[in-house]
Order: sequence, then C-alpha cells, then structure tokens
Amino acid sequence: MAIPNQLCLVLVIFLSIFVLSSLPTNAILPKVNVPFPNANIPLQVFLPKLVENLCNIKSIGNRRFCLKALSTPKVIATKDFTQLGTLIMKLRAENAKVTLNVYNEMIMKPSSTQALKALNCCIEAYQYAVSSFEMVSSELIEDPQTANNDVTVIGPEITNCEKELIDAKVQASQLLVGNRFVQYYIAIGGEITSTLEHENQNEY
Repeated sequence: MAIPNQLCLVLVIFLSIFVLSSLPTNAILPKVNVPFPNANIPLQVFLPKLVENLCNIKSIGNRRFCLKALSTPKVIATKDFTQLGTLIMKLRAENAKVTLNVYNEMIMKPSSTQALKALNCCIEAYQYAVSSFEMVSSELIEDPQTANNDVTVIGPEITNCEKELIDAKVQASQLLVGNRFVQYYIAIGGEITSTLEHENQNEY
C-alpha cells in the first residue's frame, strides 16, 4: 500500500533534523577565518534583515566576519540603522581604549628609539580614534553627514600608525590585528552613516 504524501513529508523533515543535529556546528555554519574580539559568541542563524543588509554591502568586504561580529544580542535587538550605528561606534570606542592601553604599556619599555616614535604615533592615533568613535555615536541622530566625515578620517591615522610599527620592526602581532579591526569597523561605520545621510536627504 502506498504511503500517504503527508506521512512522507513528516518522515523527510524528521530525518533532516536528525542528520543536522548529529553534525558538528562547524559542518553546518561557515568557519570565519578572520579573528575578532567576540570570538566566543556563536554565529546566530537568524539575524535581523538590518544586519544582513549591512553585511551584504560590497565595500564591507568580508561578509562572514561582518555577520559574526554583529551577532551579539545587543546588536540583534536594534531596530534601525541609527540604533545599530550608535551601538557599533560605542563598542568600537571601548575596544579602541583596550588597544590604547596596550600601547601605553608598551611605551614604558620601548625596544628602540624608532619603536618609541612608532608607539607615540599610535598612541596619538588611538586617542583620536577613541574620541572620534564616541563623537560619531552621538552625531548619528542629528548629523549623519558630519558623523560620516568623522568616522572616515580615522582611517589615515590608523594606517600611519601601522606603517610606523612595520618600519620600526615592532614585534607585536596583536597591535596589527587591532589596527585591522579599527579599519574594518571604520568601513562599517562609513556605510551606516552614508545610508543615514541618504535617508535624511530623501526626507526633504
């Protein structure tokens, strides 16, 4: 006797769930190769459209990193680009402070005069980055155009810091990783502020 179609469908769904549940997580979800501060936070399968739209923007570059980095509960709870951008910039300011503290510790015992010069350059760059990220987080609501300018100008400062570190042969891979994080979040902040700027223009 033929099995009813409904029973077949139930069996297929049951077998699919059983197979997926027996696989390790990394067999289902893509593995992110780029390290980032929130590495212990699992990638959320169901992300809001807001985050997916942001991470799909071509200039963001690494979509998987973007989805993983923005899969925190606070980010997922945001309702619009203004809330999302404000939260990301505040978090980035806090992370930049952590990196700044590392530079402040290292400058106490520089390995050479050139290293001292490089570390001083980076301390200035990160002090500027912290204040700029904090400023951008408060500017997003009232003046996204100014916020866009303020987040964009952080990039050259961090690029110069990285160049100085390489030229001085400062052996600290965590600092270079920190620099790349800042550059990545500058790209995210730039896209958010640019989107808000266009939205404001369309309202008039």
